[in-house]
Amino acid sequence: MPKLTFRYYPHPITPEQAELEKKIFRYSLFVPLLFLMAMWMIKIIESTMGIRLVNLGMYPRHTQGLTGIIMSPLIHGDWQHLIGNSASFLVLSTALFFFYRKLAFRIFVINYLLSGILLWLGGRQVWHIGASGVIYGLAAFLMFSGIFRKDVRLLTISLIVVFLYGSFIWGLFPVKENISWDGHLMGAASGTILAAIFHKYGPPRPRYDWEEEDDDDEDEDEDDIEEERDDEESNVTGNT
Repeated sequence: MPKLTFRYYPHPITPEQAELEKKIFRYSLFVPLLFLMAMWMIKIIESTMGIRLVNLGMYPRHTQGLTGIIMSPLIHGDWQHLIGNSASFLVLSTALFFFYRKLAFRIFVINYLLSGILLWLGGRQVWHIGASGVIYGLAAFLMFSGIFRKDVRLLTISLIVVFLYGSFIWGLFPVKENISWDGHLMGAASGTILAAIFHKYGPPRPRYDWEEEDDDDEDEDEDDIEEERDDEESNVTGNT
């Protein structure tokens, strides 16, 4: 019987692999930081010029609100709103681009547009602004991708953000009137849909030591079964 071991830390990697991971991480920051800069620049322009761009946000089922599909995630009500969304957006979008390198940009764009379209079709008829819908979509995508693919890494990242972003779960319900809970809900729906569509794609799930040991045990069990069958056949042949 093989000795059962549990390694908390991953296997050591070479300096070349470590450098490659750092390079991939730096590339993963590019698109998220670009969108984050756009959010902050718009807020700075609003503050310095003394204007508000709420009318560029989302207003469901009105042609005037169609611009909000593109613009509403970039516009925030105040600095607290922007700061609260910035950290979650950066962590989740960077995780998307790091783990889903080949699909990340496609998933990011589809989630960005789909969450807005769903909100325009089914949201309350009030002005909606902020990146919360996109954030909920990213979190739902990573979380359900982790469930569908049985990938602990993706689940861990989303759960950390859920823990840090305390209002995440409650944000799906109409607890506060001035919170776009329906935007959060549509974003979560968008991420869940994309996780289901792309569940066969993405990073290969790492195999852990205990899984390899289970495979060895299964191979040994299969060998034992085959040996028993051979013995039974030889006994039957000898008796006849």
